[in-house]
Amino acid sequence: MSSRSKEKLASVFHRLFRSSGGPEDAGSGSASGAAAGSPSRRLLLRHAASCYHHHSAEQQPPSRSGTPSMFFKKKSSQTSGASSSGHEQNQNQTAQKSVRTRRLMKELQDIQRAHQHKKKPAFTVELINDNLYDWHVRLYGIDSESELAADMRELGVAYISLQLTFPENFPFVPPFMRVVAPRIEKGFVMEGGAICMELLTPRGWASAYTVEAIVMQFAASIVKGQGRISKKTKSSGKDFNRRSAEESFRSLVKTHDKYGWVTPPLADG
Repeated sequence: MSSRSKEKLASVFHRLFRSSGGPEDAGSGSASGAAAGSPSRRLLLRHAASCYHHHSAEQQPPSRSGTPSMFFKKKSSQTSGASSSGHEQNQNQTAQKSVRTRRLMKELQDIQRAHQHKKKPAFTVELINDNLYDWHVRLYGIDSESELAADMRELGVAYISLQLTFPENFPFVPPFMRVVAPRIEKGFVMEGGAICMELLTPRGWASAYTVEAIVMQFAASIVKGQGRISKKTKSSGKDFNRRSAEESFRSLVKTHDKYGWVTPPLADG
């Protein structure tokens, strides 16, 4: 390249670097101009400063004010989810209780209304300790020609006393019913006063069954099973009690779940 061409090229570069100074160079004053040096040095310094600011922005950690807010939002979401789940469970339990209450109040009113004008009702109902979910039933309606009725007349027993306890999820599951007195032998009455009836088990139960249907079914079953009043003394026989009845009933349900509603082997009771 000739010396003239080199001079032209140098002049172009000189104009280029001189025009590169922006508003920042113009407003920096003579001191900043002297410190900056040549135009190429200013361009390099500006480029380095730009790279530094860009790098600093990438490396800058997230603000402390943002981090906790994100954390607490997530935690709040989890808390609200657990609270919502607990609220739904409480609503379900409340709904089940209200269904049970309405059903039992209606049945109690229907029974009392139906028996109000009868001189000799088949059975009567009263609440135990004013508890709507715990009923005492007096069963009078036993077949007068049965041996059980003859025992009752002979021993001066006016009625068979029953207890019905209604769980929280009634009427979707059956009540627990047991014989309280007198002590009955056979008649599908088991140890402790438990009652062997399919409709009292979860598999045989239907929510349409009423208390009246349960009691009258028991009245028929006890006669069909040739139930008799036990004439054994208390010292020679076990008294009926709730705990023993519940244990007998659980064993009964387990046995019939295994074999169905047929006579199981003697070894299984």
